Amino acid sequence: MSEGKEKIRVLRIINRFNLGGPTFNVAYLTRYMDDRFETMLLGGTKDESEASSEFILEELGIKPTVISEMKRAISPMSDYKSYLEISKVIREFRPHIVHTHAAKSGTLGRIAAIHNNVPVVLHTFHGHVFHSYFGKVKTGMYKWIERYLANHTSRIIAISQIQSDELSMIHRIADSSKIEIVPLGFDLSRFQKNQAEKRKAFRNRFNLNDDDIAIGIIGRLVPIKNHTMFLDAVKPVHKANPHTRFFIIGDGESKDALLEYCKKSKIEFNWLDAPESQTPLCFTSWIKEIDQVMAGLDIVALTSLNEGTPVSLIEAQSASRPVVSTRVGGIEDIVVEDGSALLCGIYDQAMFNQHLIQLSNDQLRRTTMGKIGQAHVIEQFSYHCLVSDMQSLYQKLLEEKNININT
Repeated sequence: MSEGKEKIRVLRIINRFNLGGPTFNVAYLTRYMDDRFETMLLGGTKDESEASSEFILEELGIKPTVISEMKRAISPMSDYKSYLEISKVIREFRPHIVHTHAAKSGTLGRIAAIHNNVPVVLHTFHGHVFHSYFGKVKTGMYKWIERYLANHTSRIIAISQIQSDELSMIHRIADSSKIEIVPLGFDLSRFQKNQAEKRKAFRNRFNLNDDDIAIGIIGRLVPIKNHTMFLDAVKPVHKANPHTRFFIIGDGESKDALLEYCKKSKIEFNWLDAPESQTPLCFTSWIKEIDQVMAGLDIVALTSLNEGTPVSLIEAQSASRPVVSTRVGGIEDIVVEDGSALLCGIYDQAMFNQHLIQLSNDQLRRTTMGKIGQAHVIEQFSYHCLVSDMQSLYQKLLEEKNININT
């Protein structure tokens, strides 16, 4: 690009910098857009119980602007202050495009962009926000707000076909013609490098024998993740195969309730203080070296009542780990059912247990499923595809508005 030519200015806004798919998404889009674009990243603060994603941004050399008032919980005063701060940034940065990610920033960011006459406004839905999270009245209110905002949004981005269908046909947020499907993208190479070394480190840390089968679930400890289903599998699966060990990796508001559930259910466990003990179950809290975790596990599970595109399952498949999961949200879009993953209904405890028992007793099948999963996600979820698709969409939307940036 010749010096002095104007760049396409993109203001990217995310709810908060917690560990998860949205943060990876905005990080790669901020870092790897080509030199036609100048991107500013704006975001709120994570909850105390959530793992920080700051290390991701630091590794990519990204310095975001943080709005301390913008948090996950609804607070009229804090949200209004956040809106004013976003509006100020828009007036100073003068973006051609505002792209919001997830619910809170999607509301505040789009209202600010609309009121400040930003030419192109996009919003990415990162989860299935109208299912299982809220009561009927609150869900109805959120749908009304989203429909209003969609009318003033240039494009809605869905991260899977299932999510797109839900938004257009079930919840009627926007017509399908206004929705673009752009899957998440990741740098998955670290899950394939030095796996033997990483596996040894994880298994030494938690005193795992070579013939132990490590089964793990990764994510926030919150009700929607349905960890009790995972806990209810511990005793029957461990009885069927005494070499199985279970790991809950994460933290959150449900921690105390889950620990109490273990005590009432007489499930032997340890919490952080004794990882060397060989109880059937270990709560590890957050582990930043997730590539080491994936290398050390043998099976990765998910028991959610609702999901968008769970990063843990993409990472698991990248590390050649088989998946056992509930069939919810966008999961069917990211796994190969009966190829890389075994799925069950959200209340089918018996089938969930059976899948874990089958895989824990069949190393060949675990290996075969792992190879299928790795090939699948490398093809489908490269960050190169994410960035390329988004750049093309941005350019298309500017052209639709007859905006010609002298790039």
